Amino acid sequence: MPELSRFFGIVIAMYWEKNTQHHAPHFHAIYNEFDCKYEIPNLFVLDGSLPKRANNMVVEWAKLHMDELLLNWDRAKQNKSLNKIEPLK
Repeated sequence: MPELSRFFGIVIAMYWEKNTQHHAPHFHAIYNEFDCKYEIPNLFVLDGSLPKRANNMVVEWAKLHMDELLLNWDRAKQNKSLNKIEPLK
């Protein structure tokens, strides 16, 4: 799964496959044994969970980088390489 960003031990990743073409745009946040899938642009949790503090950081980061996330989703659908996104500081 291509990594878009990494901060405070959280890895943000995104992938798209032909069999997911009808799925909502989304990304994964992976933290230790947790994996949470977030819908873009609403940031609803589609699957999984994160500890509250990690979740809050992911949501804050995603709000700051929403345009980049949407652009990467479009790139993924076209089987193009994804752009890295600045981490949360």
